[in-house]
Amino acid sequence: MAAVIHTSALFGFFLVVSLFQESMGARKIAALVEPRPTTLAYHKGRLLTGPISINLVWYGKFTPSQRAIVSDFISSLSSRSKPSSAVQQKPSVATWWKTAESYYALSKSPRALLSLGNQVLDESYSLGRSLTSGQLLALAAQGGRRRAVNVLLTAEDVAVDGFCMSRCGSHAASPPSKNGRFAYVWVGNSASQCPGQCAWPFHQPLYGPQTPPLVAPNGDVGVDGMIINLASMLAGTFTNPFGDGFFQGPAESPLEAGSACPGVYGKNAYPGYPGDLLVDPTTGASYNANGANGRKYLLPALVDPTISSCSTLV
Repeated sequence: MAAVIHTSALFGFFLVVSLFQESMGARKIAALVEPRPTTLAYHKGRLLTGPISINLVWYGKFTPSQRAIVSDFISSLSSRSKPSSAVQQKPSVATWWKTAESYYALSKSPRALLSLGNQVLDESYSLGRSLTSGQLLALAAQGGRRRAVNVLLTAEDVAVDGFCMSRCGSHAASPPSKNGRFAYVWVGNSASQCPGQCAWPFHQPLYGPQTPPLVAPNGDVGVDGMIINLASMLAGTFTNPFGDGFFQGPAESPLEAGSACPGVYGKNAYPGYPGDLLVDPTTGASYNANGANGRKYLLPALVDPTISSCSTLV
């Protein structure tokens, strides 16, 4: 089966989406600037529908506070049946996710109902500190296979094939089997390996104008960078889970909802400038979305099918 890729990189410096054989999608690094996207065509494939748990597999050492940043983001994706502690101010993560949900109406599919599922800790580095693409599937499978998207998060001291050199994260699906298939996402913490490539704009870029980096909204450059890449990969997973959903261009090198607007986070963005963002008056952190439990996040622009263009929250 041909694999589809997205990648996270720098707008105007690296970010472009291209083929990577082991992944359904990946946030990749390249030296090209993508033009503004047009309508993403629907290729009649099945989307993920109904109740879907997003399970988190933590590979390597993560602190409790780092895990909370990510789990609160997952909990923020849905605005349904939220307790008072999870109420989100506007602009919100849930509003951002509605752009991804808008593709379901075009496909005439019931929407996916997301919830935070299992969390698995693999702090013993069970497969070592250098992983192949094939091992990502085996590790992601620890999250479970039934009605789930499994998210594999690798710690900053874990090397992964292609990490930093060509991609910051990826999404794919397990091969068909009698037990069915499951979609999975991998994202790495780039803090000690390549923050200038995979955690921009919270770190100075590896190339290009060396403008001051933005202050990360949760005070963790590596994990706040992971949120950007995870958000893009989840948008791709739900709009193109098996390589025959919504994308633009050839199937061998597609653009998806989460990867077609690289480096764009707010209005007036241009290569090397993420756009006009909100700034927390207390911490000076830049963000564009409010989440559960008072969290703030910076999320990538998505292609809005109703306007056939990149859509930002601010």
